[in-house]
Amino acid sequence: MEHTAHFLRSSSRPALAAEAGVATAAQAQHGAGDTLPRWDLSALYSGMEDPALAQDLADAQTQASAFSARYQGKLASLSAAQLAQAIVESEAIDEKLGKAGSYASLLFAANSSDPAISRFSQSINERLTDISGDLLFFTLEINRLEEADLEEKLKDPALAHWAPFLRDTRLFRPHQLSDAVEKVLLEKSVTGAQSWCRLFDETIAALRVTLDGESVTVGDALNRLSDTDRAVRERAGKAVGAVFADNIRLFALITNTLAKDKAITDNLRQFARPTSSRNLSNMVEDEVVDALVSAVRADYPRLAHRYYGLKAKWMGLEKLEHWDRNAPLPGTEDRKIAWDEAKSIVQKAYTDFDPRMGAVINTFLTSPWIDVPPAPGKSPGAFAHPTVPSAHPFILLNYHGRTRDVMTLAHELGHGVHQVLAAKQGYYLSNTPLTLAETASVFGEMLTFQSLLDAEQDPARKRTLLAGKVEDMLNTVVRQIAFYEFETRVHDERKKGELLPERIGEIWQQVQTESLGPAFNFTSDYDVFWAYIPHFIHSPFYVYAYAFGDCLVNALYGVFNEGAPGFQDKYIAMLEAGGTLRHKELLAPFGLDASDPQFWKKGLDVISGFIDQLEQV
Repeated sequence: MEHTAHFLRSSSRPALAAEAGVATAAQAQHGAGDTLPRWDLSALYSGMEDPALAQDLADAQTQASAFSARYQGKLASLSAAQLAQAIVESEAIDEKLGKAGSYASLLFAANSSDPAISRFSQSINERLTDISGDLLFFTLEINRLEEADLEEKLKDPALAHWAPFLRDTRLFRPHQLSDAVEKVLLEKSVTGAQSWCRLFDETIAALRVTLDGESVTVGDALNRLSDTDRAVRERAGKAVGAVFADNIRLFALITNTLAKDKAITDNLRQFARPTSSRNLSNMVEDEVVDALVSAVRADYPRLAHRYYGLKAKWMGLEKLEHWDRNAPLPGTEDRKIAWDEAKSIVQKAYTDFDPRMGAVINTFLTSPWIDVPPAPGKSPGAFAHPTVPSAHPFILLNYHGRTRDVMTLAHELGHGVHQVLAAKQGYYLSNTPLTLAETASVFGEMLTFQSLLDAEQDPARKRTLLAGKVEDMLNTVVRQIAFYEFETRVHDERKKGELLPERIGEIWQQVQTESLGPAFNFTSDYDVFWAYIPHFIHSPFYVYAYAFGDCLVNALYGVFNEGAPGFQDKYIAMLEAGGTLRHKELLAPFGLDASDPQFWKKGLDVISGFIDQLEQV
């Protein structure tokens, strides 16, 4: 297992956010009406040449080498207190690596088209991998400890503190390979999967789409799929399709290579199926994920098919085209929301829920922790990166001044609050599984939505807000499960041989037709729209975590609306727990259980209820 994977963690808006993409900074500022702030990464390092960065890497190298000499081959003979001390030392080294890795990845996300930054990011990744080679033995030897011996040692309070870390590390025990093979896999990662991911990122950043005589980024072109003018949306949809069709062989090669790379590793580790390793890292059973996927797929007609049928009727269309999916509804006021107003909306929603949450939100909004404007070379979509407990999280946005961008801000700030509250657990124990990492973000969106809905007096605007929320929920639940199904089919079929781009397009069209339903007429240019979604490349099978989180939050919000006593205290305690507790333990105080088949139906019923309201309008 890769010992330093922890530093790469971040949580993000669903892949659909990339469709709101990247415009020029000038366009964003014109649309939002104010100058948008950029983040200041000096809480990590002052620049690529910062002597503190070089010193941290040198110290980490020295400390990792000494750590290896002191502990390698000796873990089984350590007392409980000695093993606890070894974990403390390992965490301190890993946090140094995490700080450097976070800085490099954030720089790259803000401007992946800068060759100097790309070179720096790759160099840092290679250096971190080299240093991690001295630490790799640690988790491998932890997994070789006898269960009875470890249970006895855990009676010591010094080691008991680290029980969640040991529990999560030993999850992978059945899939661990020999030390030599693990070391080879770690060292080759920088020239394997990581290089293909870098190629994907740099290719997306460099692509340009010609629209109305103007050369724009892919993100800017995708953003026009939400334009009020259908002709603009159509031109953008066809132009994006043409650009990706021209490059589809490259994207198919990246996809095929990464799928094969994952299959080789999965076979070596004896995972039952392609998604099993993701489920294990999320600390959720295959059966629970299967139940979620089955529940959502069974509800495609009740949810997406029904809603998009309504949307087609509202738009006066017999059939929707793919470029109509995120179209504003007729009569929708195209009001731009200035950045300061967006901050006020989200601040109020969180503060009204609990002033403690509002205080954390205020720190984010008044500090240079958020990179707000779209810009060439910037990563599309949005994410929150926790970095390390000794610093603070950073948030990346591409803010265009729409209501959905306000919801994205609320979403990422939810991650930020979660990351700040969990930081007290330390670097190892603050890391939250993806299935729970989306809880605070989606809950924050729901708080903000309800705040906006309650404040709105105009019936037409209320319908627009409600429809927008339904579309976001469909994008978060139905669309992400369709993405998951797409990945599953691609990875399963890849086992039989390389997939031609046309075949990948066929699978994409199949899952889109199944999930979105008969209201759509999918043209052939949509065959290539799978190619730009970064989650498929960077984090296979990540996407179901969004649906998991959305349905979980729907159930959780229901408990809150019912006036459960002490809800806020329980909720904050859940966020503060970080990765120390599993989903069953975290949800138990609220009377919820994700292993109950009815749990998912409750979450889906909330979406259906919103659609019921829209049908009455």
